[in-house]
Parts: sequence; structure tokens; C-alpha cells
Amino acid sequence: MPEFEPSSSGVETLQRRTRTAAKVRSPLAKFAAFRFNREVVVLILLGIAFFVGAKLSPFFLDRDYLLDASSLYMETGLIALAMTFIIISGNIDLSVASTLALVASVTALMHAKMHLPFGAAMILGLILGGLLGLFNGLMIVRLKLPSLAVTLGTFALYRGLAQIIIGDHSVGSFPDWFAGIDYRHLAGPIPAPLGIFLICAVVFGLLLHQHILGRWTVAIGTNAAASRYSGIPNGTILIGLFTLSGFMAGAAGLMLESRLSVARFDMGTGLELDAITAVVLGGTDIFGGRGTIFGTVTALFLIGILRNAMGLANIKVESQLVVIGLLLIFSIVVPNLLQRKK
Repeated sequence: MPEFEPSSSGVETLQRRTRTAAKVRSPLAKFAAFRFNREVVVLILLGIAFFVGAKLSPFFLDRDYLLDASSLYMETGLIALAMTFIIISGNIDLSVASTLALVASVTALMHAKMHLPFGAAMILGLILGGLLGLFNGLMIVRLKLPSLAVTLGTFALYRGLAQIIIGDHSVGSFPDWFAGIDYRHLAGPIPAPLGIFLICAVVFGLLLHQHILGRWTVAIGTNAAASRYSGIPNGTILIGLFTLSGFMAGAAGLMLESRLSVARFDMGTGLELDAITAVVLGGTDIFGGRGTIFGTVTALFLIGILRNAMGLANIKVESQLVVIGLLLIFSIVVPNLLQRKK
């Protein structure tokens, strides 16, 4: 039986119709054809935030002000870097703020009451943060419990332990070399908290996008069963990620402790929600399998700059929360609509 061969006139007609359809595509379809993801949306919103902030206050674009104000949310940034890995893996960690408070409280008491050199107390505090995260990971992996339930429990447990250890009073006996980290600079005008965060962001970006740990994390978040059958050690990776999350929460606790020059059991309250907001706003899929460190960093600065601008304009905190919530919804809805149109 002879094979069917389309005529040359038929092929030319098909090509002509394809070229014509490409020319008459609507502007919205062309716009949607661009890789318009949430990272791009956040980047555009960051530019808009700078413009609006400059209109709200003539002091907003002052370089020194913007750099100094960044110290207010660098603790959230440290937590958000590790939270990006946690959420990409398809999990959540609600205990980070409580870990922060417990590490800060224990570190302060080891120095003030036990007269331990503060450098040694800092090292032990970081180890404690890692151990608290390790406990979360072991509960999730070994007992096969959902991360939401486990970290919701340790959210209350760690905060309660901090209150038992330090009580309702505050501890503020720190050496001069430790207190006031936001007044110190790493290079030129860059405050130490911002410099530390940027260094950590580069390291976490390399881990996520250039290292096998990042590929395994994405695989676990995309399909945990398939990754397990592919030979990826899911349990080991998850335990390591939660340990890393606890360690970064402990580092954030030390940074906040230095910036405030005081330790209290209620410090960092609500910081876990700020970190999750930055991660999700930055384009990380809340169901796992997708995310970037660049998106998280951009979203963190967007939230911080918006709050600084609204603070200069004397906008109430409640109204600021409304703006951040609407921003989060907008950044999720718009790319999804454009992707559907595409």
C-alpha cells in the first residue's frame, strides 16, 4: 500500500495559516507567552514599592536609611532561607520562632547565671538549635507524622520551655563585642546583619541550584514515592533539612539577641509566619517541588521595604498586614491566570 504524502500545496497552506495565526495573536496571549512567573511579579512589585515609598516620604530613598532599616528583618531572612528548602520538600516548620526564643534564652542564661564565656555559649546555642530541628526531623521521618502536626506541637513546646527557663523577666548581660550587631558594618556602609544574610543567601542558592542536595529536595517535593524508588534517601534528606532549619533559627536568635541586647521568652513571636510569607510570596510552591532562593530574597526585601515605607507614612500595623496579605494573594493569582491563558 503506498504511503500517504501530503501535496506541496497542502503543506504551503498549513504553513501560511500558522504564520497568519502567529501574527494575529492577541496582546494578552503574547504577554502570557513570556515566562511570567511569580519571581518576575515580585521583582516588578519591588520596583513599584520603591516608587511608592519615594512618593510617601522624601527620606525613603536615603541609602543609609534603607541599609540600616534592613537589619530589622534579617532574622526573618535567615529563617526564610532554610524554610525555602523545607517547603520545596513538601513540608512546613512552624517551630522556628520558638526555637529562636529558646536558643536566645538558653544562651543568655549560660552566660549570665553559669558564667560561661559568651563565645562558648553561642556555639552551644547553635548546637542546641540544630538539635531542636533534629528532633523535629526524627519525629517526622521515624514516626511518619505530618510536619504540620509535629512542628505545631514543638511550636508550643519550645516556647514553653523558654518561658520556664527564663521566666517572665529579661536577661541583658552581654559582652560589648556581641551587643549591637546592627551598628556594626562588614564592608563599607553594609550593616553586619545584611552582610551575613547575603553571604548565607549565596551559600543556600548554590546548595539549591548547583548541588545535588537541591535536586534531591526538589525531587522529594515533586513526588516523594518516585524519589524513594529512584534511590534518593528521603528520610536522611528531610532530617538534615529540619536540622538545618533549627540551626538557622538558632543563628537568627543570636542575631536578634544581639540587636535587641536582651533575651526574653516571647522574642520573635510571629516570625515563622513572616518567613513563610516571604518564601511563598517569592514563588515557592506551598505543595512542594518548586522554588528559588532568588525569589525568597526578593520577596523578603519587598516586604521589608513596604513596611518601612508604610511606617514612614504613619500607616497602622493592622493596615500594613492587610497590604501584605493582599500582596501575597495578588502574587499568586496573577501568574496562575496568565499561565492558564498561555
